[in-house]
Amino acid sequence: MTPAERALWVHLRNRQRKGFKFLRQYPIPYAEVQGKKSFFILDFYCHQARLVIEADGLYHTKQKAADSLRDEILLGMKVSSMRFENESILNDMEGVLKIIDEVLESTGSNGGEKDMGA
Repeated sequence: MTPAERALWVHLRNRQRKGFKFLRQYPIPYAEVQGKKSFFILDFYCHQARLVIEADGLYHTKQKAADSLRDEILLGMKVSSMRFENESILNDMEGVLKIIDEVLESTGSNGGEKDMGA
């Protein structure tokens, strides 16, 4: 993992974001040609929220079209993507986590946390 991925993983692991479970470096198949499956490797994935979080470094500035196509394919699979530049993760973790939490809250689920009411 990159330093930004490591820093973000500290806050995503062990259901720390609204009780949602995230997996890292998660392979998701998107196509099959001649019996061979093709996979995207997602930086972080939450199945319950159907949400991908990507930490984008300098490499991604050179492949915006490919990333855009990947996001479009994932959206067709009803999986949404969030992208954060490494610099944002490393320099504004609080802001990044706030955005992630807002998206998770909008899913209408509690991420598996036990409901302590009624």
